[in-house]
Amino acid sequence: MSASWKTGNRDMFAAFMCDDAALDVLRPVSVDMGWQPEKCNKGGLRNAIQSLSIAASPAILMVDLSESGDPLSDINALAEVCEPGTVVIAVGQVNDVRLYRDLLASGIQDYLLKPLTPGQVRDALVQAQAIFAAPKSADGSSVKRHVSTAVVGTRGGVGASTIATSLAWLFSSDHRLPTALLDLDVHFGTGALTLDLEPGRGLTDAIDNPSRIDGLFIERAMIRANDNLAILSAEAPISAPLMTDGSAFVQLEEEFRHAFEMTMIDLPRNMLINFPHLLADVNVVVVVTELTLAGARDAIRLLSWLKTNAKHAETIVVANKVHSGVGEISRSDFEASIERKINYVVPYDVKAAANAAKLGQTFVAANRGTKAGGAMRDLGAAIIATGSDGEVVETKGKTKAKAEKPSAAPGAKTSLLGKFDFKKILSSGKAKAGTPA
Repeated sequence: MSASWKTGNRDMFAAFMCDDAALDVLRPVSVDMGWQPEKCNKGGLRNAIQSLSIAASPAILMVDLSESGDPLSDINALAEVCEPGTVVIAVGQVNDVRLYRDLLASGIQDYLLKPLTPGQVRDALVQAQAIFAAPKSADGSSVKRHVSTAVVGTRGGVGASTIATSLAWLFSSDHRLPTALLDLDVHFGTGALTLDLEPGRGLTDAIDNPSRIDGLFIERAMIRANDNLAILSAEAPISAPLMTDGSAFVQLEEEFRHAFEMTMIDLPRNMLINFPHLLADVNVVVVVTELTLAGARDAIRLLSWLKTNAKHAETIVVANKVHSGVGEISRSDFEASIERKINYVVPYDVKAAANAAKLGQTFVAANRGTKAGGAMRDLGAAIIATGSDGEVVETKGKTKAKAEKPSAAPGAKTSLLGKFDFKKILSSGKAKAGTPA
């Protein structure tokens, strides 16, 4: 989410320090970097807010929090007057790890502890300059390719969140694509936990104040997992019900399209029901299921809903946690019941899942050599290969073929269970033998 190098009418640097000692250190360093010493002003964060409310914000802003009674609240007020792309460095005298993390989560680039030293200040400013100078993947005159993917599970515990976080990590790490991960399980989401991060307050702030959502808000509210992956999630109190009309989520998706090339949405089933417009601009929907009777029933219902309400989106069915040779329903019978093929099968690997949890990494990052990890990589490659016509290219190893959606041909049912009408079983709960064609 770095800004373009074009500063326009903006100054390159400005600072607001509370005391003369800090200014005495800062001014010579700013001169060495080619900036005017007059841009180092006396006065702290509140003075910065007052000044920037009537003037353009600089590319790099250094603010002193020493006189602030509520730094986090004041930083949010500063965000209201700063233009998108401003790199902010905070200075303070409180040596507190929690404050440091909260400041970084709010969008601050760095936090320097007083007393300042010339080397410390110079390093921070050089790093901020490099971040601001980082080129955009595309300028405003070109159309940036963007693929939005939603992952929804047919049942709780099928591993939809595991697949969503793994795909987001693959896009950002292996393919080096700027990626946003939006975890919409506001109360019990595990996206940040899987990536070994604090969830922050960005998503709850967005829900409470949809009008604040813009490029600057995205830049400050999202938490960085790596150079190309940022996550927006929450850990709202269980006593606080979700009170929103869903407009915040739509606005977030819109901002993601401008700031990233890939958007990954971990979408709980209840959110799909309550806010169907979340899929209005989604390109790919990944339906994750287990090969069980309940999974088949809900897969049928979800696929039918998607066919009616999200015709524009390509649907991929993934069977997760598949035991070899053991299961309630075989793959062929499951496909017959949902009247389409399963695109990808992810084997059950409890040791790999435990290994990822211990390392604090996504499943695919911690288990590169496993069959389950390979299946997820094939799925990720297929999503990235989504063409302008919306078709997903299904990849397995080095071969590529368009994912087919076969009809339920009568001759395809060869097993004993294939002679039963699964739709009648799922609707009535009683197994009635059908007539073989």
